[in-house]
Amino acid sequence: MRRLFPVTDQTTPGTPADLAVGADGADREWTLDELAEAYGYPEYAPGGAPAGEAPAGGAPMRAGEAGTSPGEAPAGCRAWLRANMVSTLDGAAQHDGLSHAISSDADMRIFGVLRGLADAVVVGAETVRREGYRPARAREAFAARRAAAGQRPAPAIAVVTAGLDLDLAAPLFTAPSVPTLVLTGAAAPPDRVRAAEKAGAVVIVAGDGAGVDPARAVRALADRGLVRLLTEGGPRLLGQFVAADVLDELCLTLSPTLTAGGAQRIAGGPGVAVPERFALASLLEQDGFLFTRYRRARQ
Repeated sequence: MRRLFPVTDQTTPGTPADLAVGADGADREWTLDELAEAYGYPEYAPGGAPAGEAPAGGAPMRAGEAGTSPGEAPAGCRAWLRANMVSTLDGAAQHDGLSHAISSDADMRIFGVLRGLADAVVVGAETVRREGYRPARAREAFAARRAAAGQRPAPAIAVVTAGLDLDLAAPLFTAPSVPTLVLTGAAAPPDRVRAAEKAGAVVIVAGDGAGVDPARAVRALADRGLVRLLTEGGPRLLGQFVAADVLDELCLTLSPTLTAGGAQRIAGGPGVAVPERFALASLLEQDGFLFTRYRRARQ
């Protein structure tokens, strides 16, 4: 894996690859610690705001800091919402309904690192059904890092659903190390809510109707001390987060593949009135795959 941006050391001019790689000139497999450092959530200034970001909807702060207990967030904190998606060169977010076909070993390694850093993984019910989601597992490689950050051993999975059409007998609900969260609206079917709670899920109301208000969902998770958020989609849920203007960061893997066809893009649903500008934060490469990380440009 090579770091293409930011270039941290200007190497002696040579081949185009030498010029592009910078400090990490050797094309090698990065350790999990190196990847965790590269994808770390923002550091927070004493005033509670991450570097280069203006507070919105409350001051962001990490759980376990400023006198709070692990798993708790200080009053008025704001979560940082990061998305992780993969796309082909021609814009397809999946092939035959699944993302695995356009992924790679390095992409899945970064997928695991991003989960290892998160308090909660937010995912839509359709993606849970299609991809056969299981509970996130505690990994020894991230144990010390998570303990130091005041995090539980594994991130919670938070499922966004209006109708709670979920397989409550699946391992996601029967065998999680951290209770699975279900984000739904106040008008969700009462019998399905009771069934989810009986199965051990924690049901969180984050909308006045049947559906979920994306901004309210993010605030509800932050109120539970879950401030480092990762969404893995699908495209419909990511589109809702984009339209609600609550996405802080996008980690996008560009797969060197072409699929044609009518596959979904990484984000769907209603468009925004004015396109939101994001700035490139980092760029890695391995085996032709580009691993980009963009952050909200607006201050």
